[in-house]
Amino acid sequence: MPATVDPSPETPGPPTRQAQTRQAQTRQAQTRQAQAQPSETPLARTRRARRIVRILGEVHPDARIALNFTTPLELIVATVLSAQCTDKKVNEVTPTVFARYPSAAAYAGADRAELETILRPTGFFRAKANSVIGLGAALVDRFGGEVPRTLEELVTLPGVGRKTANVVLGHAFDTPGITVDTHVGRLSRRFGLTTQDDPVKVEADLAALIERKDWTIASDRMIFHGRRICHARRPACGACAVAKLCPSYGTGPTSEIEAAKLVRGDVEAAR
Repeated sequence: MPATVDPSPETPGPPTRQAQTRQAQTRQAQTRQAQAQPSETPLARTRRARRIVRILGEVHPDARIALNFTTPLELIVATVLSAQCTDKKVNEVTPTVFARYPSAAAYAGADRAELETILRPTGFFRAKANSVIGLGAALVDRFGGEVPRTLEELVTLPGVGRKTANVVLGHAFDTPGITVDTHVGRLSRRFGLTTQDDPVKVEADLAALIERKDWTIASDRMIFHGRRICHARRPACGACAVAKLCPSYGTGPTSEIEAAKLVRGDVEAAR
């Protein structure tokens, strides 16, 4: 930029009871805060959203995708492997993966047992091996071994949904795309830019507010902010540069001293 579950980043496992409780509490807080805020016109919301993106760029000038890659194929495989696994761990495993399987055909013809052994450190290695082998086969059979360049084609591949597709479009092909992962979804709701839970609807709401040219970098900046400062459980509100623009300010500690203790620096490891 972590039972058998789909390793795709689009299909995380069901939330725990603790997670459901935290989500309910956050929603209640957001509802109270929204009710306390004066009504905001669509134009005002658009201006606020774009200002948030600009400020996050100043706070996180190093915002980028945390996964290491050199080709579209490497990126799409790394993204599939990142499901329920830290980017740091994926980056430790992928040099071996990329060297052993340099092409879509190599993935399609991979020895399953060998691939599973290599992928074991990323978790859910059997399901991930199945996805990667299927991905390679689909690329060979339908796209001449090349990663397609359109959202419509990418989402037809095994293990690839809109989130992974937008990651590939934005970072491998320089085609603007909004990546709605858990951080982008959470921050979008906290910022009052959407009320939706469905990632596709969140993506649509953000696309209507943020300039198209900024879609990819806006996602990267929100992911960095979510990992470093605006955490799910205890956001570091007192250390947040966009606090004055955030209707959810106060969800976490507002003391600068207390909030500073919550700030994280290792983006790859902080999921």
